[in-house]
Amino acid sequence: MTTNNNYAALDAWIDQHFDEEVHFLQALVRVPTDTPPGNNAPHAERTAELLKDFGYEAEKHAVPAADVQAYGMESITNLIVRRPYGAPGDGGKTIALNAHGDVVPPGEGWTHDPYGAEIADGKMYGRATAVSKSDFASFTFAVRALEAVAKPTKGAVELHFTYDEEFGGELGPGWLLKNGLTKPDLMIAAGFSYEVVTAHNGCLQMEVTVHGKMAHAAVPHTGVDALQGAVHILNALYAQNDEYKKVTSNVAGIKHPYLNVGRIEGGTNTNVVPGKVTFKLDRRMIPEENPVEVEAAIRHTITQATAERAGLSVEIKRLLLANAMTPLAGNQPLVDAIQKHAQAVLGEPVPAVGTPLYTDVRLYVERGIPGVIYGAGPRTVLESHAKRADERLQLEDLRRATKVIARALSDLLS
Repeated sequence: MTTNNNYAALDAWIDQHFDEEVHFLQALVRVPTDTPPGNNAPHAERTAELLKDFGYEAEKHAVPAADVQAYGMESITNLIVRRPYGAPGDGGKTIALNAHGDVVPPGEGWTHDPYGAEIADGKMYGRATAVSKSDFASFTFAVRALEAVAKPTKGAVELHFTYDEEFGGELGPGWLLKNGLTKPDLMIAAGFSYEVVTAHNGCLQMEVTVHGKMAHAAVPHTGVDALQGAVHILNALYAQNDEYKKVTSNVAGIKHPYLNVGRIEGGTNTNVVPGKVTFKLDRRMIPEENPVEVEAAIRHTITQATAERAGLSVEIKRLLLANAMTPLAGNQPLVDAIQKHAQAVLGEPVPAVGTPLYTDVRLYVERGIPGVIYGAGPRTVLESHAKRADERLQLEDLRRATKVIARALSDLLS
């Protein structure tokens, strides 16, 4: 069993190497991984180079190019670093630590270089500083501290650094698991420092193409306006959000379902009645909902609204169906260890809650691998500016999360 002296020694090692950890994270942030377009293999190569400096050999698992391109991305190389500590059959657990390197494009409004990894007022700014290249750093340095101080003699740790979370994870952790490249006993995924997440929403994403008939704007009656038709369909979809507010979850941290339309495009010119409009929707599902029923209901709303406008037709394509994460009974040792050490390091209780996000953890849980979400970050997504301008990470949160993970691993592998 790990002693208080060992916990202090782990903390001290992390403090002594913290500047190195910060530089490691800066190097990761400075290699762009905008997804789309999703050309992420170069970042995996750079990560593998940096890990080699620590004596860590990263297995490079390149997803076949045809599969990646059919998926809508350009390149994916997932990494596994295996750190075995004991002999087979010694009763030790293999614990995977998963973080994703792909990110949404920076967008507008930044006051810092989105790939500069600049540090100001104790914060590092840049895309993926908080979600989730920060946990490439926290997980790597937690394992380094573990090996330097606790020197476990049974079980194993695996670092899973993957590149497909923004598109759903099927070619990230899903691909590694499907191809039998890993099967850990437990897993921890990238998250924030002030809560341990045990459940999350599901997500349905769909592409809807509304077809009308192009016409000259001078004689609009000779056409069928696909944009007006799309507006009618969108109004019907948005009206569902009022109904969704009446459907509440029993999971702390998760409120109700929600539908968002995040992208719309169509038309050919300002003087042409648009003949085609396409939009993409995102429907968040609480853990209690049935994904099949949710999709059927949305399809019904769309087709019914389409039928109310003469001359319209519609195509509906499912882009993603990510199931909700529901806790597996075997996750309790993870929850207990993280809560114990987070309270010790942060000086306050850390609740076990759900989150309205969807993550790659579900892909492990669906295969019977208990998992939780915990890592380096603030109290809320809003504070992190994740997916917004000026994403940032408090460096002290990185330091504290690294200590919590190292301490928890020490307990779990003792």
